[in-house]
Amino acid sequence: MNQRWNLGSALRRDNLQMLGKLGVIVALMFGFAYSLVPLYNAICTALGINVLSMSERQHVVRAEDVRNTQVDYSRKITIEFDANSRGPWEFKPAVNHLEVHPGELATVMYEFRNVQPRVMAAQAIPSYAPKQATAHFNKLECFCFNEYTLQPGEQKSWPVVFVVDPKLPKDVKTITLSYTFFEVAGKGQKQALAPLEPKL
Repeated sequence: MNQRWNLGSALRRDNLQMLGKLGVIVALMFGFAYSLVPLYNAICTALGINVLSMSERQHVVRAEDVRNTQVDYSRKITIEFDANSRGPWEFKPAVNHLEVHPGELATVMYEFRNVQPRVMAAQAIPSYAPKQATAHFNKLECFCFNEYTLQPGEQKSWPVVFVVDPKLPKDVKTITLSYTFFEVAGKGQKQALAPLEPKL
């Protein structure tokens, strides 16, 4: 009887130790997941590969440069707009696509609404397809250049003002511009919403 009690006590002790270890693992996994976005930003900034600090800022052009660009009326490029969100909010382009001439200034609006009952800070990261179009898609104004803080229920419309370089290879007929909007952890209460005005 005493041996059976000792066996049951040892089993309970082992179960409690296992439960404690699993609890520590869960806490570490949660902490790691929560720190991924700031960790990503820190690594990209340290290595100089942050898409916002490098390639995005390299492709910003001025309005006066665009005025001197010849519009190629001999062809049209279809620009498709896509929106992905990493969080419980609404984010979408006002239109699914536009047809533009290379060298022609164009604007598309993106709509965002914070449906959460709390303040949130968020930022968009763009991507392009096909990849060779990236160097020829020049943005004069884009909400992806900044982080924004939105109040609960706040709704915003943000412009992307762009021009496709006439040097775009002739075989590229369609460019897909896709934005992924994600929450910036820990900044919801700290950052004020900066107004976004088109600089034309």
